Amino acid sequence: MMSSPPPLWNGSTDGRVVIVGASLAGLRAAEALRAEGFRGQLTLIGDEPYEPYDRPPLSKSVQEGWISEEHTTLPRQRDIAAKWLVGAPAVGLDLPNRQVQLADGAPVPFDRLLITTGTRARPWPDREQAALDGVLTIRTRDDAAQLHAHLAAGPKRVLVIGAGFTGSEVASVCRERGLQVTVTERSATPLAGALGQATGSFAASLQRRHGVDLRCNTTVLALEGDAHKKLRRAQLSDGDELDVDVAVVALGSLRNTEWLQGAGLAADGRGVVCDAACRAFNADGVVTDDIFVAGDVARWPHPLYNGELLVVEHWSNAVTQAETAAHNMLATAVTRRAHKHLPSFWSNQFGTNIKAIGVPPFADTVVLTQVSSEEHRLVAVYGHQGRIVAAVAANAPRLLPAYQSLIEARASFPPELHASDGPGELQPIPAGFPKRGQPTHDPGAAPTGAGPNTPERWVEGEALKLLDPRIPLGAPPLVTLHANEISTEKGSLMQAVPTGGMRS
Repeated sequence: MMSSPPPLWNGSTDGRVVIVGASLAGLRAAEALRAEGFRGQLTLIGDEPYEPYDRPPLSKSVQEGWISEEHTTLPRQRDIAAKWLVGAPAVGLDLPNRQVQLADGAPVPFDRLLITTGTRARPWPDREQAALDGVLTIRTRDDAAQLHAHLAAGPKRVLVIGAGFTGSEVASVCRERGLQVTVTERSATPLAGALGQATGSFAASLQRRHGVDLRCNTTVLALEGDAHKKLRRAQLSDGDELDVDVAVVALGSLRNTEWLQGAGLAADGRGVVCDAACRAFNADGVVTDDIFVAGDVARWPHPLYNGELLVVEHWSNAVTQAETAAHNMLATAVTRRAHKHLPSFWSNQFGTNIKAIGVPPFADTVVLTQVSSEEHRLVAVYGHQGRIVAAVAANAPRLLPAYQSLIEARASFPPELHASDGPGELQPIPAGFPKRGQPTHDPGAAPTGAGPNTPERWVEGEALKLLDPRIPLGAPPLVTLHANEISTEKGSLMQAVPTGGMRS
């Protein structure tokens, strides 16, 4: 009997490659495949009717009017000679027959598959309220166009629900436009999910200093419309009723994995599990050789984070992971490479550049290491069990490469830097991250548990609170803290600032 031929995907540059997800990761993977010599049939499937476009400008540059949403199309680095199936969402995966099922019923056969389906905006939980004219999310080109039109109309007050990076950037744009804006945040500070409450105290002071009506430890209980189904009012958990014309729902994201239900992969609401080579695990915990994952939808192990599977919603990670996946789709066992990109991200808001390296939500402790009150500049370092795992800088991006080296070297926490602009004494304090599973923030990068077969779990008795963003996590505060009280809050990073530091 003749032996069967080796699998087509084992180092082959021919065959049929299908990429589900026609955004940044999908496009860059397709370009990398061609650059590495793939000669076969290449198909990209996308649920939106547009060519791949850049998402970060949607909440900032587009809203400021610097560019239109039509001009966010990603530049092509090479001709990928691909078949584009845009506006044709995938609704199922048939692994035995090696086919992707489209919404119109058409099957798309493949030899190798790359999943880059990314995320979507978490919607407001009440469908009737979410459908009111003026209730918006911000994730897609269409979302950006709608928000820009509503802000350009000059609303009397904008409500931003959620003070993660997206919500904070929208609030910043509103203030730059001279619009009154109220921001509600379920946690104790803005950016608590991404940077923790200690560092978030700096973000709270920044927002209030620029005229934002910031309501922390506060949720929106209901949105109300008029007889014409236009948004008119919001009920807050602190007892206030606000007259608002626009409400931007910025409650984080949901990973697009529903189409994989029952397909036999290790995929759930946290993402699709893959190994460091971007190969997907099946439901039995066995790694595949022909299914790959990259970008926001991937859950993958990073060697610096104790085997935890990370989800990373950063531009740079999407690019580097897509390129690694493409390489490994064409590689043999001895030429595969691991994806070890250290997550990094940045945001411009309220005239301040905030940039981070590593995975802050992995940390339990944070310490202020450098500060300049005159320049409104600071650097904070995050530690986990005595090791540096992340750093964040405000108005000091050029300082981060040195901290990246410390993270990669597994340097001890707190660091002994003896910086000329450092505080007299390092004062580590709890980082103050929300409970895992809280869906009212966008962490950017976060650990999600270990092992491909670890089930999704919620804390018993807390499930409803964690899942429904309308329900406060604790008792509503009697009073709202003012900006000049932020620096004295217990557990605030600003406790470590010398007298007079970082206040305006």
